Amino acid sequence: VLKDHQFSPAALFPGCLSVSCYKICGIQNISNFTTIRNRLREIVGASTNWQDHQQVLVERASLSQYLAQSQDQLPAKRMKDSMIEAHLPLGSQPALREKYLNSHNSVRFGRILEDLDCLGVLICYSHTWNEELQRSPLSIVTALVDKIDMRQNIIYPDCDIKCTGHVTWVGKTSIEATMHMSQYQDGAYTDVLDATFVMVARDPENKRAAFVNPLKPEGLEEEAIFHQSEVNKTKRVELSTASLLKVAPTAEERTLIHNLFLNTLDTRLVSFRGRILPPNSVWMEDAKLKGLEICHPEERNIFNRIFGGFLMRKAYELGRANACAFAGCRPTVVAVDDILFRKPVEIGSLLLLSSQVCYTEGMYVQVRVHSEVLDPLTRQHNTTNVFHFTFHLEKDVPAVVPQSYGESMLYLDGKRHFDGTMRNHC
Repeated sequence: VLKDHQFSPAALFPGCLSVSCYKICGIQNISNFTTIRNRLREIVGASTNWQDHQQVLVERASLSQYLAQSQDQLPAKRMKDSMIEAHLPLGSQPALREKYLNSHNSVRFGRILEDLDCLGVLICYSHTWNEELQRSPLSIVTALVDKIDMRQNIIYPDCDIKCTGHVTWVGKTSIEATMHMSQYQDGAYTDVLDATFVMVARDPENKRAAFVNPLKPEGLEEEAIFHQSEVNKTKRVELSTASLLKVAPTAEERTLIHNLFLNTLDTRLVSFRGRILPPNSVWMEDAKLKGLEICHPEERNIFNRIFGGFLMRKAYELGRANACAFAGCRPTVVAVDDILFRKPVEIGSLLLLSSQVCYTEGMYVQVRVHSEVLDPLTRQHNTTNVFHFTFHLEKDVPAVVPQSYGESMLYLDGKRHFDGTMRNHC
């Protein structure tokens, strides 16, 4: 374990000692992410054998008797109760690098998304753990990736990484986990990213919502963190209410779309049908990239559904490839935000991914990835996720131009996400 106290549990919570990762209450110091995955299996009683695991999930129904009937029945927990420090020893364990290395000699960000998802779930289980039980009656799943903000452009493949995180807000059935990643370079840790995930608790069969322990902030700093998380929740509700799928664009946005439309009219024709592409521009229709994944049991989570981190990795890799093909140069991720997990993905499904460059500005590209599952037997399509990625390029990129009204709404949605990302990075 690398020795640095800049982001250690002891620095965040003075007077508290690190304990073994197998003690679920208190601060945990975990040597690698394989241990995290193994610990999650222990918490719910999952098996590494798929057929045995299916039987375990059936047996978990008996744990419903341990669910609280109201949040008042559960003891309040502190932020330090869920504090975890986990290490990714890329520097000290060279054999691990192959899994994380990309063709540009940096770390595959998609793998980092998988690890953050696992860590976020374990943090939430740490908050809700009952020492009197051998297994948790809760099924905790990722509901939303609120945001991931990058603090440096490159993650080095030969330097150890450290992640710290804890619960920062709790509702009745939902939990917010905030994580910080840093990397050891030149004798000190430097910031890599900050991430906020929102998890939801459900019953042992993952069918209905379940109550979780309330959170009791201690001290002014923790109260400020809790208050900011409440503000973030309010903003999420406001953004959902103002979604372009629910309400019309603002007057300013309508003017923007109309001006974009006027710029594409052929001035030689007195017609609204004659459209031409402005200089240094690309039609949105020509800025797409699609992919297909077959959902095998290998990618299942502890509840026998497809792992959310796997979905994020595949969406990110497709989105990045689309940004690279669009701009003709190497992109670096700036932010990931507003990933909503609408429906679980079943094993055996066909996962259809569609990536769209929906907004550009200067050296930035905003990419939206829509995922849906196709049941090969019933031929039914269902949207499961929508992902939003902001990339920075090495040069100015062409403007992307919508043609239809639907594309115009995608353009505005992309601009909203891009503007929000830039405000966070100012």
